[in-house]
Amino acid sequence: MNELTNETHDSIMQNCASTEPLKTIEIDGVHITILGTAHVSKASAEMVQALIATGKFDAVAVELCPSRHNAIVNPELIAKMDLFQVIKRGQASMVAASLALGAFQQRMAEQLKIEPGAEMRVAIKGATEAGLPVLLIDREIGTTLKRIYRNVPWWKRFGIFSGILASIISQEKVSAAEIEKLKEGDVLESTFSQFSEDEKDLFKPLISERDEYMSAHLIKESKENNYQHILAIIGAGHLKGITRLLETKAIDKPDETIAQLDTIPDASNWLKYFPWAIVALILAGFVVGFMRSSEIGMAMLVDWVLINGGLSALGAAIAFAHPLTIMAAFLAAPLTSLNPTIGAGMVVATVETFLRKPKVRDFNRLRSDATHLKGWWHNQVTRILLIFLLSTIGSAVGTYVAGFRIYDRLSGG
Repeated sequence: MNELTNETHDSIMQNCASTEPLKTIEIDGVHITILGTAHVSKASAEMVQALIATGKFDAVAVELCPSRHNAIVNPELIAKMDLFQVIKRGQASMVAASLALGAFQQRMAEQLKIEPGAEMRVAIKGATEAGLPVLLIDREIGTTLKRIYRNVPWWKRFGIFSGILASIISQEKVSAAEIEKLKEGDVLESTFSQFSEDEKDLFKPLISERDEYMSAHLIKESKENNYQHILAIIGAGHLKGITRLLETKAIDKPDETIAQLDTIPDASNWLKYFPWAIVALILAGFVVGFMRSSEIGMAMLVDWVLINGGLSALGAAIAFAHPLTIMAAFLAAPLTSLNPTIGAGMVVATVETFLRKPKVRDFNRLRSDATHLKGWWHNQVTRILLIFLLSTIGSAVGTYVAGFRIYDRLSGG
């Protein structure tokens, strides 16, 4: 790519600064130009292209993690997803959440007839054509979601699930003017907008931690390579935070910062033992019931199987699972609920995957089907994820309902 003249470069930079949030920072002789973009904005994509065309940059950093980058450059990889391994590794919830978040962005993009994340695609394409390295500076989305989950008190975690579900169900149209307001925020924050504004425990892992993470990566790259001028393409919601961190040189050990922010916090000790405490109470109830009389004990067992298995099976049925999968949910839930290391959803989703293995076309249509509520039922991949989630929720609810029923019988109810 031929370099533009300094006069042309300055003109483009001034034009960008007047229309898009733009900031240039110098760190130990290395210049970092940060462009704040809207992830579904035509203007943002055009400005990215114009900046790279100046030829003044020797590296392009993007607000992408390796998995999101792979989804852009190798979209066919999703067709090679091994659902058995996803379920076995306990990643079904994370995959479902990622698809839901992607669906939210896709739906907004479709309304403006622009490819979601167009500015990132333009940055990758422009950098590749210019022979420039592409720096992936954002944290893995799975790590971010897990840190959000751990940072939110347990009684508020249902709100996260509801927010993600709402992003799929909502059919509300978003105007181009409202889309442009994303320049003031972040695409993940926008997905959780109904509660993120008032929740500091969400803001920290969602925004401020990623500000630190991306700043640390930029510093690391500037120190370890001989780049003279890095162009960083980020969501405008991160511009202020990253600018402050770089200008004040708040991060002096970038490797340590990255390692710390990549760590998944341990669950509270009481949360680790709580499921086992519930199991102990249930088993104690059975023991006391049988000690009183075999009739009471058997009635408790029947309640446990019917309620726990029934609600898990109902969840699978709502997701249109195979009849044998529904039966598996009914039989597995009462047993898995007494062993917190194995979830009912894991067993049920595995059975469904074995009985109705997704076809290639299901994977090829996965992203488009995930943008509509009906698509989650019509696509076998997303339906398996729904079966996992709904049968798990059914079993969890059944555990508490059946538990209360058991102790109600012991009290003479």
